[in-house]
Amino acid sequence: MKRLKWIHSVVCLAAIAVAASTVTTITKAEEHSNVIPDNIYIGDIAVGGMNVEEAAAEIETYVAASIDAEFTLMADGNSVSASATDLGVKWGNTDVVKEALNYTRTGNLLDRYRAKKDLEFSPKVFELEYTVDEEDAESFLAANSGELNQKAIDNGLVRENGEFCIVKGQPGVEIDKEASMEELKNFFSEEWDGNDATIYLAVKVVEPMGTAEELEKVQDLLGSYSTDFNSSSAGRSTNVKNATGMINGTLLYPGEEFSVYDTISPMTAENGYELAGSYENGTTVETYGGGVCQVSTTLYNAVIRAELEITERYAHSMLVSYVKPSMDAAIAGELKNLRFRNNLESPVYIEGYCADGVVYFNVYGEETRPSNREVSFESEVISQEEPTVEFVATSDPIGTITRTQSSHIGTTAVLWKIVKVDGEEVSREKFNSSKYKASPKIFSVGTASSSAAATAAMNQAIATQDEETIRAAAAAWNDAALATSGTPATSDDSGSEAAQSPADTGAVDPGASSQGPASAE
Repeated sequence: MKRLKWIHSVVCLAAIAVAASTVTTITKAEEHSNVIPDNIYIGDIAVGGMNVEEAAAEIETYVAASIDAEFTLMADGNSVSASATDLGVKWGNTDVVKEALNYTRTGNLLDRYRAKKDLEFSPKVFELEYTVDEEDAESFLAANSGELNQKAIDNGLVRENGEFCIVKGQPGVEIDKEASMEELKNFFSEEWDGNDATIYLAVKVVEPMGTAEELEKVQDLLGSYSTDFNSSSAGRSTNVKNATGMINGTLLYPGEEFSVYDTISPMTAENGYELAGSYENGTTVETYGGGVCQVSTTLYNAVIRAELEITERYAHSMLVSYVKPSMDAAIAGELKNLRFRNNLESPVYIEGYCADGVVYFNVYGEETRPSNREVSFESEVISQEEPTVEFVATSDPIGTITRTQSSHIGTTAVLWKIVKVDGEEVSREKFNSSKYKASPKIFSVGTASSSAAATAAMNQAIATQDEETIRAAAAAWNDAALATSGTPATSDDSGSEAAQSPADTGAVDPGASSQGPASAE
């Protein structure tokens, strides 16, 4: 029995020696080869028989083709399409080629021999892994958040017949950025097969703002103001009513900011606006939305009396007629705007309406100010500059004089905020400072005549910019006088002059900007 055991041990040792000798021979041969063993795959790619460079190139080609795949990113029913490039998807485990090359070269002699023999019966598959560039993916999600997120509809208020009613909102959803990034990483590192796919992002519910308890506090009138637009043109009246309606019903929660321009724009016919007078570069022009500055001005005065925080306000370039200096708030495209923030601890509701040619704004909320405290605002003119008169030669018939622009007095003014307690003034602070340009009264003077001498004489008179001289020349050289006598008349006729413009009569109070877009007063 012992002899048999001894013989068996000898045979085993001999077999091991033969195997070791074979493995040693195989290993030495492979150590000098840059070729990956047969029957090895990286993902779906057969790389056996390739060298490292060839295998890497083959995989790069495969990855490049996979990058063309399209993905549908889903967020609770909302979706956007994305490419692998959009999400920063790249080949992650580039060292896998070397792992494939060394598959039969690592471990002890028996491990190497066993790996070589295993390849003769079944393939060895190395996984192809992808990584996501977090910065690229986050940028894409941020850029498409408007389509992926569902904004919550806040609980609101509506004022009907002098009473407030709560309007129930709806929850929203938004992408959970951190959790969604993990979803993307896991998908591309563990699940993606290189084809088009749908990826479900993580989302979180966004509850609507405003509880019944908060909204029920909105009962008190915090500030109000009104201005008259009865003398306005039909187009201007339409614009005032249109913009007021867009602002009416605004509910601002604590900390929220309101932008007048963002709320009432665009100033187009499609958005309900008509042509009316506006200020532009010191003159009055017709623009869509002319008149909306009266809306922002009226709202401004209601808001400052409610003592909300003004974050942006500009004066007009020239004085307007519907409020005193420094009490106005101009709108001029994106250059001049009125913004304010709800700096209170409860919501505020803005009511705006027009009736009998008057625009009204009321700010409602929870009154927390002492009942014996009174806030008022006082306009003070600091200095004034008288306007000039300008005469401009035109191709109108000689001798005609027509007013084309009314004058505006240049003014520097401040607005004082005055606080009284029990009727006694306790503070007076400068609330704003405004400067309004002087603008000249402009007359166009006709110089067109069949007589060269008459035209020359009229141009010479205009060059003096002296009104008496110009009117005298217009009377002397007008065509009627020349036709009668053939020589200059001596009449004191001053020619024709247009009726006052709406700006002179207060019918139009144009807008603001001295540069850029017209201020749609």
